Amino acid sequence: MITERAYAKINLCLDVTGKRPSGYHDVRMIMQTVDIYDILSLEKAEEGITIDVGGSPLPIDGDNLIYKAARKIMDRCGISGGVSISLEKHIPIAAGMAGGSSDAAATLRGVNRLYECGLTCDELREIGVTIGADVPYCIEGGTVLAEGIGEELTFLKPLPEYVIAVAKPKQGVSTGNIYTALDEIFDSIAHPDVDKMLGCMNTCSGTGFLRYLGNVLEYVTEPLCPDVEKIKDVLNSAGSLGTLMTGSGPTVYGFFEDREKASAAIASVRAAGLASDDESFVTKLVTPDYSEC
Repeated sequence: MITERAYAKINLCLDVTGKRPSGYHDVRMIMQTVDIYDILSLEKAEEGITIDVGGSPLPIDGDNLIYKAARKIMDRCGISGGVSISLEKHIPIAAGMAGGSSDAAATLRGVNRLYECGLTCDELREIGVTIGADVPYCIEGGTVLAEGIGEELTFLKPLPEYVIAVAKPKQGVSTGNIYTALDEIFDSIAHPDVDKMLGCMNTCSGTGFLRYLGNVLEYVTEPLCPDVEKIKDVLNSAGSLGTLMTGSGPTVYGFFEDREKASAAIASVRAAGLASDDESFVTKLVTPDYSEC
């Protein structure tokens, strides 16, 4: 048996630049891995693909990205045997933190190692983009500029392990609805300046880059889920150095000087009834160290 960690991500900056005839949206975004992760355990089986989701509400058939990832790499490598995969879920579901995409990426890495396929990270990313736009990023994670539909990656200098508070509102949102609503107001809103953040990450000292935190999707998610703004207000009142919603939401994070202040902020979020204990965290930025894909 082998195990793989599937790390969550946050968006430090997220802009949508247009929509393709295929329906996919073009993006420019800076993504960052955080130290919240699912654990996948993989074992060889005689045949087929079986998934144990550990009591979470996720499907166990072809609708699960883990299943899709296993099927695609096994077909790619001509694997005649099977695989049994157990999931220990920690990343909130439908949170804008790429939990499903990261699980799929971990599956690709895991099957690659389990069956000694010998595929490179680039080859795994080629498979990953056929599963979901965030999967190529999740193969290695880190601090990355993502363009295209999310598959064109430029790896950036890793950020220090800054402390962050993370909280997902109890109300969920639909990613499809968020992008549809964005299309309707696309030309009337201000877009974040990804280039200025990139420049500041290279030249500014400390957390100076936080002045350029931005997510164009906040314009449409906040009216649909008012608790996004409420959590931002609580984090800011608790001393956050920079606060933003990640992905299409509804999860919100804030940067803090230390774990004590971040813990106090999360306690305030929970006390206000804005997030549950198991979907609010104090964590840090990380750069995963995958010895092999």
